[in-house]
Amino acid sequence: MSITSLQSTDDRDFQLTRRHSWRDEDAKCTLIMSQPSLDPDLWLEYLGGAERSYRKHGVQEALDVSAICDGRDTAVFWAALDSRERVIGGVRAKGPLTCPDDSHAVVEWEGPPGLSAVRKMIDDRVPFGILEMKSAFVTDDPDRNRGVTRALARSGFHAMAAMDLQFCMATSAPHVLDKWRSSGGVVASIPATPYPDPRYRTKMMWWDRRTFTRHAEPAQVSKIFNEILDMDQTWAESGDDLALRENAL
Repeated sequence: MSITSLQSTDDRDFQLTRRHSWRDEDAKCTLIMSQPSLDPDLWLEYLGGAERSYRKHGVQEALDVSAICDGRDTAVFWAALDSRERVIGGVRAKGPLTCPDDSHAVVEWEGPPGLSAVRKMIDDRVPFGILEMKSAFVTDDPDRNRGVTRALARSGFHAMAAMDLQFCMATSAPHVLDKWRSSGGVVASIPATPYPDPRYRTKMMWWDRRTFTRHAEPAQVSKIFNEILDMDQTWAESGDDLALRENAL
């Protein structure tokens, strides 16, 4: 995977002053972008939903809620709410990563072939800014699963634009990453790892804010641009000091 770079700034202390929310009619839900310290109750609801989902699918080893519940390593999180304001999906982002050891991927690839490639991929991209997407889950409701998944697949772009970062990464089983590919993610050509147990062949996916339009579905590209523009307009109208930089899109 070649790298075409943007100039990135350091936003490790990025802070929202209020949650940002929008309605997604295709997913039939409301998406909320927030931070644990800003929305502690919603944060815990999201974690509870993630924990139940991971346990139901027998992969609870991949989610250590006790280690992340304080929210310290979470830059931003997203929660999808149904019409009754129940959390039916979500994901969180940690970062910006400063080195490979900041990423959980080095734990997932510890032992199997591919660890050196994982470290190099992260090292090469750190100067341009990396977010790592973690702890994703979506409802099992077949009428909503696809729409919520597609909405969450776009979520990293909101934070990359707000924090002026170029890259976003995630690790998961191939069948999960296939669903997230719609927003322009590219699976890295490194050996899979049997994480969290031998039933799985976990892979790594990267999104590049500079080149994602080459790989994403047109409908997803359109929604990404519109959602980021809406976010910027909302912040500008509310007087928040969070205006996006000129190269945000």
